This record gives sequence, C-alpha cells and structure tokens, in this order.
Amino acid sequence: GIICEYDALPEIGHACGHNLIAESGVAAAMGLKAVLLANPSVSGTITVLGTPAEEGGGGKIKLIDAGVFADIDICMMVHPASTNMMRPVYLAFNAAEVVFTGHAAHASAAPWDGVNALDAAVSAYNGLSMLRQQMRPDCRLHAVISEGGTKPNIIPERTVVAFNIRAVSDVELASLRKKVTNIMESAAAATGCSVSLNYTAENRAAFYSNVVHNTKLVELYRKYWLSHEPINPLTSDDVSFGSTDMGNVSYVVPSIHPTFSIGTEANIHTREFTAGAMEPEAHAATRCCSKAMASVGWEVLTNKELLQHVKEAFKGQMASYSK
Repeated sequence: GIICEYDALPEIGHACGHNLIAESGVAAAMGLKAVLLANPSVSGTITVLGTPAEEGGGGKIKLIDAGVFADIDICMMVHPASTNMMRPVYLAFNAAEVVFTGHAAHASAAPWDGVNALDAAVSAYNGLSMLRQQMRPDCRLHAVISEGGTKPNIIPERTVVAFNIRAVSDVELASLRKKVTNIMESAAAATGCSVSLNYTAENRAAFYSNVVHNTKLVELYRKYWLSHEPINPLTSDDVSFGSTDMGNVSYVVPSIHPTFSIGTEANIHTREFTAGAMEPEAHAATRCCSKAMASVGWEVLTNKELLQHVKEAFKGQMASYSK
C-alpha cells in the first residue's frame, strides 16, 4: 500500500507539501508496476490510496473502519519537510472541547446573582498551564478560550475552552487526558458552574494515534534512499513533528512515514513552505523518495521471508505500545 495525501490548507495552499506526497506515491507505484510487468513470474498487488482529510477529519481512520487496509501487507508514505528523518516522532493526538455553564447577571447591579462561566474557563486554562510543568517533555497541551462571554457588564453564563492533547503514545495520551479531565471538573466545582466535556476520542476520526515506524521497513528504506543521493544529509529522528492519521494506519499495518528535505529552511504550514514545495529542487527530492519506496516494495514482493520479518517486528512493536 502506498499513501497519497493531497490536502491543501485554507488560504496558504500546499504549505504541508501534500502535493509532493501525492506525487511521490504515484511515482513509486508507477515505477513498481513497470518492474512487475517486466517480471511476470512475480505476483503481487500495488494499492495506491488517496487519503483526504489528514489535516482534519481523519480520512485514513474512516478508511480503516471501512476495511480498506484489511488485505494490505505494508504501507508507505513520505512527507516533505525542512529536514530528512527516517523515524520522526508523530504524537498521539486528541482534540477536545469543554463547555462551562453558569448563570447570567448584571455585573454591576447584582453580580452576586451570577455564576461566572468565564472564571471557570480562566481557571481551567491556568490549570492546563500549571500541568505543563509536570508533563513529560514529549507531551503537548494547547488551548484557547473560544467563547468567553458577550459583554463586560454581563456575568458570562457560557464559555468554551477548546484544547488539544498530544503524547508519545496512545497509552500516555489516555493518562494525560485523565489529568486534564480533573482540571476541567475542578474548575467547574470551584466556580459553581456545570461542565460538559467532549473528548472527540468518541469520534474515532478525530483521534490520531502516534506513528509506529516499522523497524525492518525503515532499515530498507534508509538503504535505498541513501543510494539515490538525497539532496541533504539525515538529521536526528527524535524530533516531534505534530500528529497525523497515518499513526492509526501504523497501528493496523506495518508502516513507515519518513520526512524528506525539499531544500527550504521554512517550516511546514507557512507560505514560504508552499513556495518551496513548487521548486524544482523539491521535485528532485521527491523523486529520490519515490525510487526508495518502489525499491522497498519490490524487495517485499520478492522476498517472503523478509515480509515475515516485517510482520514479526510489527507484532513486537505493537505489544510494547499496548503496555
């Protein structure tokens, strides 16, 4: 299986380089197909999957639930970036929203009649800030008060805090989520508000797992990628790089998700990266990755023992992430 993402971002276009992800996947599949046709004694199926809504909506998760990956042995995709990494850290991710409900009153004439939902939201936000000191360095919390009241002379009766939780694994994410829940419930209790906490974990399409890079596939990809003379050297792999629904795929199928430098120092999700993703150097770097993925695919197709090793590595890695 070869993944082709193709989301663009509102107003700034392909600032995440999904145009190059689609290009790399199609090119790898075309190359691998040509070799298969030239070697009719080798059997196998190449599946190219267009996967929309990675930037929001969990398109791959919906494909998983629909059984699309049931007959796929391995999955590969690459992601453009400012650096080359074989095993970048993609964190498990959960978006959430909490609604605090109080009671409106005139803020000057009778504030004692009110129950201030904004106080609850501020308390919750401060609680999240204090929690960061006690978090593991590979966890992340970010939040905004998306609704904070209407007018200053009205005690706010409704506020909303939207926040994201990220952790190095699904298990760590669940642990952090419990602490966040305690903060939200405590803020409500302290201010006399009621609270409604909506974790979109109930909506699987909004819950991204961490990416588990298959050790055997990564070794193969590294070998072939280096043989095609990439434009920049490798950098450290232990770098956090956001979150992706490719993590959910990596929990059901042996997968890899390396990044590749397109020759720009700009970070993704910027206009500068959009411009860089259209440069000839970016397409040359993409072609190198396509050749590497095609080579990995060919070796897996022609070496059943290797495929077995890949699957054994997958089982071992999954066992460690379930603890």
